[in-house]
Amino acid sequence: MNNIDRFCTHDPVVFAGAYINYLSEVMKGIDVSQIGCFIKTLLDARERDATIFFMGNGGSAATASHFANDLAIGTRSYEKPFRAVSLTDNQAIITAIGNDFGFEEIFMRQLSILGRSGDILVGISASGNSGNLLSAFEFARSVGIKTVAITAFDGGKMKDVADEGIHVPTAPREYGPAEDAHMMIDHLVGAYLTHLVKAEA
Repeated sequence: MNNIDRFCTHDPVVFAGAYINYLSEVMKGIDVSQIGCFIKTLLDARERDATIFFMGNGGSAATASHFANDLAIGTRSYEKPFRAVSLTDNQAIITAIGNDFGFEEIFMRQLSILGRSGDILVGISASGNSGNLLSAFEFARSVGIKTVAITAFDGGKMKDVADEGIHVPTAPREYGPAEDAHMMIDHLVGAYLTHLVKAEA
């Protein structure tokens, strides 16, 4: 039984309080040095004019889109931009690849066209075991693209194969707290980089 099931109750007020308290515990378990390392990776990519690709499935696909938006547009860094792209956003491409080659290649085949050595690939996944993310990581490694895993649960295979990562410590199948924390990381990183860009002006 995961923690959400454990404190589930018919009283919505009690449940809301328990959920928020648990989410606070999860947030406190994140290693902030991993977030600092990720921010340095993003800043290095900006300096080198490298592209930062984001990918994920389901709720994590939405987080990938949000992350790319917050970096590319939200930072208001147009003269020296964060070249952030979400591989989850073009439905024509995703469905064409899925139909012609299989779902596990929807990110890898995009990366094979758009990616270059020195770029960054960020995979967002609660389980860390999605085949399409892992195949993209494998391709990235073969062409010199650095990989970053943003995970939860036990981190799965993606945590093990990534060059670096941010792990959110939750019990298995706690998708809500995992994805909540991933979005918090997005907003934390975006806020820091936006502040940094403003200070450069």
